[in-house]
Amino acid sequence: MRILSGIQPSGALHLGNYFGMMQPAIELQHEGEAFYFIADYHSMTSLFDAEERRKNTLGVALDFLACGLDPEKTVFFKQSDVPEVTELTWLLMTLTPMGLLERCHSYKDKVARGLPVNAGLFTYPVLMAADILIYDSNVVPVGQDQKQHVEVTRDLAIKFNETYGQTFILPEPRIRAATAKVPGTDGAKMSKSYGNTIEIFGDEKRLRKRVMSIVMDSRTPEEPKPDADQNTAIRLLRLVAPPEVAQEYEDRLRAGGLGYGDLKKKLFECYWAFFEEPRKRRAELEKNLDYVQEVLRKGAEKARSVAAVTLDRARRACGLV
Repeated sequence: MRILSGIQPSGALHLGNYFGMMQPAIELQHEGEAFYFIADYHSMTSLFDAEERRKNTLGVALDFLACGLDPEKTVFFKQSDVPEVTELTWLLMTLTPMGLLERCHSYKDKVARGLPVNAGLFTYPVLMAADILIYDSNVVPVGQDQKQHVEVTRDLAIKFNETYGQTFILPEPRIRAATAKVPGTDGAKMSKSYGNTIEIFGDEKRLRKRVMSIVMDSRTPEEPKPDADQNTAIRLLRLVAPPEVAQEYEDRLRAGGLGYGDLKKKLFECYWAFFEEPRKRRAELEKNLDYVQEVLRKGAEKARSVAAVTLDRARRACGLV
């Protein structure tokens, strides 16, 4: 089984990235052959500062390795170090219906929010399809919001296979329902685009302030909260606290008598403890950046060797060779 996943270097990684993609991907590295990449091509649809992209790319590599990615078990690389993926994107683009892209939720959502839109953002799902198909991926761990893009990938693979003959493997999404959607500080899906994130790593004082800024309603501490399970802080607490602790605070909130401030303090305490060991590992990696760059270089070599075979198969299928 080959597993494929990627993450954009569009800013500091946050809890949504970790629970939606990183943690499932790291767990899956023990189940098959894992190909994990830093999606720097994808970041170009929303990030236009070259130096920031370089900084963020290194940051993602540090974060992944600190959180448990094992370079002996995975192929870990930068997307742009495998240029074959852009040629495959074009081959797929020629078979991609406009309507298919117009229906993609991520594009429609950004348009609805009035965010800047470019052709790269519109065709993002085709590049994502190329990312997946070029490594003959079987399983793609994604958040709920990315499931549609895997479905688009399957649609394009089927269309290519029907047009030019059997060429691509059809991938399957892998979604953990309990953590598929991680709420941000405003209760909406956690996303850098929405400015509602809580970072995995960073200054303790700043991150504490971020957690304490989580939006709550105006009910008093004494009032019972029958909808406690929907509270943003409770939903986050379930991710970073022992189950019995999360249940205790949910029960206390439901019964009444627990202040939102005390709830958020507990959330920060559990969140800070959850990432204690990764913080230590990251500090060590920052002192050995040559090792980090070597991991990415070796990963790119292996990824290109696989991508070249798939691309040659696709080029031959559609008559370019």
